[in-house]
Amino acid sequence: MGFQAGSEVVINGFLGKRKDMSSNLSFCDIDPKGSLGANTSIQIVSNWQEESSIQHDAHQVLKNIPAYSPVTAIGRLEESKRNSKDPLQPNTKSWDLKLRHIRCLNPFPKDIIVSKDAVWPPKSRHLQLRFDPYLHDRLKFRDIVQSKLTSYLRSRGFIQVETPILFKSTPEGAREFLVPTRRQGYAYALPQSPQQYKQILMAGGIPKYFQFAKCFRDEDHRADRQPEFTQLDLEMAFASGDTVVKLVTGAMRSLFEYLHDNWILADTNGARYPVFIGSNKEKQKSTAYPPDFRYPKVVLESRSHMTYQEAMTNFGSDKPDLRIRTPHASNIILMRGMKLTRQFIKMITNLEDPLIQACKFRLDVSPGEAGKFIRKFMDALPNTTIKLSPESTPAVFVYDSSKPLNGLSALGHEAAESVEQLDTTYWSKCEDGDIIIMHAKKNEPFYGGSTELGKLRTAIYEAAVQQGLVPKDNSFRVTWVHSFPLFTPTEAGDEPGQGGTAGFSSTHHPFTAPLTPQDLDLLKKDPLKVRADHYDLVINGVEVGGGSRRIHIAEVQEYIMRDILKMTDEGVSEFAHLLEALRAGCPPHAGFAFGFDRLLTVLLDLTSVKDVIAFPKSNKGEDLMVGSPAKVLPEQQKIYHIFGEPEE
Repeated sequence: MGFQAGSEVVINGFLGKRKDMSSNLSFCDIDPKGSLGANTSIQIVSNWQEESSIQHDAHQVLKNIPAYSPVTAIGRLEESKRNSKDPLQPNTKSWDLKLRHIRCLNPFPKDIIVSKDAVWPPKSRHLQLRFDPYLHDRLKFRDIVQSKLTSYLRSRGFIQVETPILFKSTPEGAREFLVPTRRQGYAYALPQSPQQYKQILMAGGIPKYFQFAKCFRDEDHRADRQPEFTQLDLEMAFASGDTVVKLVTGAMRSLFEYLHDNWILADTNGARYPVFIGSNKEKQKSTAYPPDFRYPKVVLESRSHMTYQEAMTNFGSDKPDLRIRTPHASNIILMRGMKLTRQFIKMITNLEDPLIQACKFRLDVSPGEAGKFIRKFMDALPNTTIKLSPESTPAVFVYDSSKPLNGLSALGHEAAESVEQLDTTYWSKCEDGDIIIMHAKKNEPFYGGSTELGKLRTAIYEAAVQQGLVPKDNSFRVTWVHSFPLFTPTEAGDEPGQGGTAGFSSTHHPFTAPLTPQDLDLLKKDPLKVRADHYDLVINGVEVGGGSRRIHIAEVQEYIMRDILKMTDEGVSEFAHLLEALRAGCPPHAGFAFGFDRLLTVLLDLTSVKDVIAFPKSNKGEDLMVGSPAKVLPEQQKIYHIFGEPEE
């Protein structure tokens, strides 16, 4: 909105606290909540000289309006000489509104006390939205990122297609939410993802599809999960996995270039929040932004790829945080050939023929300080979310040249010497104060998302950062992880999977294609060795999205469901609609889905997806503001044929 000095304007917004300079002069900010564009600040100036004048009447009305009330103000604009209060926004344009008329649209109640940096309870989410400027900034950022990714996909021929929210229950993998109907014995299910519909779109001749889709999963709640969440979902016909990876890589590169040119991540009291600075180079030159505040311009390179096996071997995680690196942390190494004694191995594990892995940390402190840090960490470990198997106990060493065998005496002379001399690209030669962690694992292939040593490695590094022993790395480290196992053994307590009797389930979902013809041949011989043409995008240790090439031949899809996963006839019949679509000449296709909420938390350096959602659920899956979920009323039980008492 363009303003001109001397013009009379109408401004709508929320009134700030009034400052009375005298009986006839008051100042008051008015917050239009961004409706006047970015970098615009307006202050009401109420000044009168004669009683009963327009200015006098407006002044009396202003004095009776409670702070924070929505108002309509009319007056003449003048350029203000005030400087911006925000050092990160020195180019904010300030205006004074010479008040002629003001009207309160709805008075703010006196019983609500507003204080600076207040954290409102979940029941008052509307007040958090109103008074938390950082939350406002994050929601604006969310909208802009969504717009940029939409523009990128549309420029490459994608069209947005909405798919139904009322679906049916199918055994894809996760638990679902059911929606009862008035038809007795029948219910809808809310979609875990638009997966089946988008594959049907490919069969229907839609070559490039995307949508920002609401998805629903009845999962255990964590900081990075919500029972309902948003995916940026996309699919391409006549495409391979490599085609999709290149597309998504281009989208991320384009997004980071835009962020680099237009946004910074500011730091206030240890919390980072987005600030729009615009692409005006001259304005940017006049402001000294700290280098750490700028987004990196290019974050993805062709070599930013690793297999699942490499990720699990070197980092103990299929979501490796590449900021955890030398010199502060080594990769995980296998202690094969290190001449570890049988006595030492029995000290740390009761596993038969285990694999002993190790990682090392360098905090640049004395052995005494390093020992104090790691003892405190290990003492607190039982009270964390990291639960170690009782079969193995981590061995902890602090390298100290003043002690026998440099503090490694429990290893025995030969093994201690081997560890001391070890010097590779990802494990530098030992120095005083180095912390070495050794841990045993079963001698079997990797499955799942992390190893116990992988969890310890990440947690120790994060603890060192929190205590200021390792500098915080604000960069974005991105990698693709691919070639996952197509199937994962089923264990007690796992998600329901596909309900088959094979003893394993699909690692991601049952529609993922085997990676190569050789993997296809392995399906019957040794299905647990089959690799999937699946790929995950990982940023700073967080999986922000994943995708795969899909099975597009109906016979292969049914074979995997019926003969490999050993699903029941009833289970396979739940996918009859998809099998029929594939049978009708469905082309090869592949796709991807961003966990959009999770992507935003990474871009904004946050720990919880709740901070980028306007109305998040609690850790119990509840919306405490509106009181959902709600008890089912007796009348509703009758209408929807829900028999049984609702839980207390």
